[in-house]
Amino acid sequence: MSIQQLQHLRAADYPRMPWRNGAGVTAEVACNAGGGLQGFEWRLSIADVGQDGPFSAFSGMQRIIAVLEGAGIEMTVDGQKQAPLRPGQPYAFSGDSQVQCRLLNGPIRDFNLIYSPTHYRARLQWLGGLADQSFHSSAATVLVFNAGEALRVEVGGRMDGVVLARHDCLHIDTDAELAEYRLRAQPQQGAGINACVIELQPCA
Repeated sequence: MSIQQLQHLRAADYPRMPWRNGAGVTAEVACNAGGGLQGFEWRLSIADVGQDGPFSAFSGMQRIIAVLEGAGIEMTVDGQKQAPLRPGQPYAFSGDSQVQCRLLNGPIRDFNLIYSPTHYRARLQWLGGLADQSFHSSAATVLVFNAGEALRVEVGGRMDGVVLARHDCLHIDTDAELAEYRLRAQPQQGAGINACVIELQPCA
């Protein structure tokens, strides 16, 4: 595997921008090269939701959302009420859908992947527990988002690794050959792994 880019994205540096519907603010974690608020092919972001209300529409896009902090939310998607969404439970829906959100017990912080299914295939999974975790991927872009305490990520057998603080993200672009990714909780923090892994592969 050849690493074309390995970028440590720090939570303190995430740019903040208003929601499309003007009802709140989003912190942008990462997006495709050349992308931005007005147009992107994929974007990873964090949003603070302090009140019930509608979601912004993203026509032609696919969305996956998860609750990072707080009790959770109840979503009504195109008139259909969904099961309550608790922390660490991803939910996928179309960016064309009309979505209403109801907070279950106070404000929440959520985590969003929005991508164009005509440009990318995507996979999102949560990894957790006290023991080290590893996975193999041949995706061209891999993002490891740390939702917990300090986390060391080793890529392709490189033992030096990168230590991610809470809500930091590691963005890796590769030559799309199979590689091992290993996640190690930092024992001095006294907590296990709580991380989200996103794999993005351009459509042929």
